[in-house]
Amino acid sequence: MSFQAYLDNIAAKTGKTPDQFRQWGRDKGFSTGTGLAPGAKAGAVVAALKDEFGLGHGHAMAIVALLKGAKREGES
Repeated sequence: MSFQAYLDNIAAKTGKTPDQFRQWGRDKGFSTGTGLAPGAKAGAVVAALKDEFGLGHGHAMAIVALLKGAKREGES
């Protein structure tokens, strides 16, 4: 599955766009807008995404990659 397909599935499940998840990450103190915030751990972000949005592990890790800036929309 491509990265974009993950994002599309996440949007269908949560109604949130990648930009809204970036804002969520900044609001929660997990990210700075250019990467993960100092001291932020992927496991904590994954746990919050699972709890707050009901995401599975793979979809939550896709959001972590998005917040890290490791992946962008449209990538495979």
